This record gives sequence, C-alpha cells and structure tokens, in this order.
Amino acid sequence: MKVKVIPVLEDNYMYLVIEEITREAVAVDVAVPKRLLEIVGREGVSLTAVLTTHHHWDHARGNPELARLRPGLAVLGADERIFSLTRRLAHGEELRFGAIHVRCLLTPGHTSGHMSYFLWEDDCPDPPALFSGDALSVAGCGSCLEGSAQQMYQSLAELGTLPPETVFCGHEHTLSNLEFAQKVEPCNDHVRAKLSWAKKRDEDDVPTVPSTLGEERLYNPFLRVAEEPVRKFTGKAVPADVLEALYKERARFEQAGEPRQPQARALLALQWGLLSAAPHE
Repeated sequence: MKVKVIPVLEDNYMYLVIEEITREAVAVDVAVPKRLLEIVGREGVSLTAVLTTHHHWDHARGNPELARLRPGLAVLGADERIFSLTRRLAHGEELRFGAIHVRCLLTPGHTSGHMSYFLWEDDCPDPPALFSGDALSVAGCGSCLEGSAQQMYQSLAELGTLPPETVFCGHEHTLSNLEFAQKVEPCNDHVRAKLSWAKKRDEDDVPTVPSTLGEERLYNPFLRVAEEPVRKFTGKAVPADVLEALYKERARFEQAGEPRQPQARALLALQWGLLSAAPHE
C-alpha cells in the first residue's frame, strides 16, 4: 500500500492510495480532480473509488468533475450532502480494493456525517493508515460545527482505540495546533519537541503529515482530556466538558494570534512510504 500525499488549495490534503499488486487506486477527499488525474496517469494506476470524509466544499468540490471525467466511478461517504455521492456508507462497514481493506468509522462532531477511514492490508509489513479528514489533525482536531462536545469526544475516543500508527489528516494546521498545545501544557516535552520539528518543516515548506496515533496521544490536547495538566488548564473534570472548554480556549487563542499561514504550498504530490511515516529530523 502506497500513499501519495497531495497538497491542494491553501492548506488541504487529498490522497491517492495505491494497491501495488493490482495497481488499483482509491482517492480520499478530492478537491482538485485534474491534479489527481495527472498523478493517477503518472503512476499508471486504475482509479476505482473516491472516499469522502465529509461534505464541506474543500473536501468534496472535485467529485462532480471527477465523476464526469471518469463515468462509473464510485463516490462513497456517509452524508447525502456530499457532491456526486453514489453510495452512502454506514458505520462499521468494510470495503475491499484489491488487497486493501477499508473500515468505515462514523466520527460526527465536525459535521453530522463525518466518516473516517481505516485502511490496512493483511500479511503486509506496512502499518495500517487512518484517513481522519477533519475529525483529527496533527496536534488538534476540527471545529465542532454540527454536533455536541459529547459527540466529538466519542468520535475521538473511537479513533483513539485504533492501532498507534499512521494518520493522514485533512489540513496542514500543525504549527498553530502545536502552539496552542504548548499553551495548554507548557511543561510537556513531547509538545516542545514536536513544535520545534514542525517549525523546521515550515521553514523548509514541506508537509508535516503523516502523524501517528501513538504520537498524538502524547501531545494532542484533544486526545488528552483525561490527563491532569489538560484538566487543570480547562478547570473541568468530565472529558466532554474538558473538550468543550478546549474548543473555547482555542477559539480565543486563534482570535488573539496571527492569521493562520498555509503551509502546504507544494505543487507536486509528495510520496510517503507508510514504513517511513512522519520522520523526525
């Protein structure tokens, strides 16, 4: 299983997942279809399906044009508002593309129909991969726009039970997320080290994805709502209340700071082998 990381728009990512034996490919969150098809052609693969995490424009805007250019293409997701949807997926449903298994995980909160996708191959040395859209990002998570803090907590808790391996998220917000994480936990050495690494990546104008769930549990405050320093920062004890307080504090932090600078400006897809995910320099 090979993943092509494709920076698009200001700070979005779309992905092309390639099954290397059959050369079958699946795209995730198609925002710029012509760029995707350029890479499909360059790789010499057969694009069979699109997995859309949620209906927002920057994650699904390319579906209609892609469906027009590739008649019969399956466009899959959990929300009927997704452009050009051909089949609505259910929580826990499993799909198969060549040797690649896909488990569909409904993760509401950012939107009511947000779906994350967990991909793996049997008997393969590569670790599994989670495509989390806007449910989970590096050192952060998406805003809770169509659900309660309790729903978002349950969604993050669901993702937190997965193997501690690769996460491909929907946006390049790592630097600002880590700056907020440092405010929440100023004594967290993992936050400090990851922030230093992310600043270097920003200077070099290269993406900070993928991450790993194992790392996220060490520095992502939205996955650390049961930890005493995070509870102390929010003044709350119940996990959903801690999460809700974190959202409010992050909103104030963003309003007080500099406008977020897009970090993903590369024009070409970046290839990451899953075994070398998120190398620290």
